[in-house]
Amino acid sequence: MAEGTVPDEAARHTEKKARIKAARDRMMAEKTGEKGLILVLTGPGKGKSSSAFGMVMRAISHGMPVAVVQFIKGAMATGERDFLLTHFPDLCEFHTMGEGFTWETQDLERDRAAAARAWVKAKDLIRDKRNRLVLLDEINIALRYDYLNIAEVVDFLRSEKPEMTHVLLTGRNAKPDLIEIADLVTEMTVVKHPFRQGIKAQAGIEF
Repeated sequence: MAEGTVPDEAARHTEKKARIKAARDRMMAEKTGEKGLILVLTGPGKGKSSSAFGMVMRAISHGMPVAVVQFIKGAMATGERDFLLTHFPDLCEFHTMGEGFTWETQDLERDRAAAARAWVKAKDLIRDKRNRLVLLDEINIALRYDYLNIAEVVDFLRSEKPEMTHVLLTGRNAKPDLIEIADLVTEMTVVKHPFRQGIKAQAGIEF
């Protein structure tokens, strides 16, 4: 018994936790389904791509082949890309197909063309049943600016995604049509961010 715990308190605690465990065991016993998921990480807060690459690493740790298509990020080196290509080239196919942030390119047709090329590559990777998880990093930004047709993306995910393939889509301002078909949607919110205090993006945190 923990120091300072009276017998009645300890007994109530044990009884309460036993009820919780029994209820959770019943709930888990009912969850037997398995399928390839459509997962959306969106919202204005930091952490969407970071969380997505955590899932990529988790899949790789299970020996599951994965593929990444980056829709906006361009030539700038990032820690996640360098790490995955250096250490897991046999399990991770990585395609950086954007040309940087839209305010850098300042060319609508060029941005649309880059997004279209990335979407063609993404479809090929999703169709390949060897890939158990495909990350479409920042595709929501391309959809937000109508570089891609949301109806086409939704229709493809509904009709052509292999049954056991997970597809993970990131970027703020996810379209309602995408949210509707997703199995999991998480919205990142901003509470505090160092950029607002004049701190620049830093290696190991932002890239």
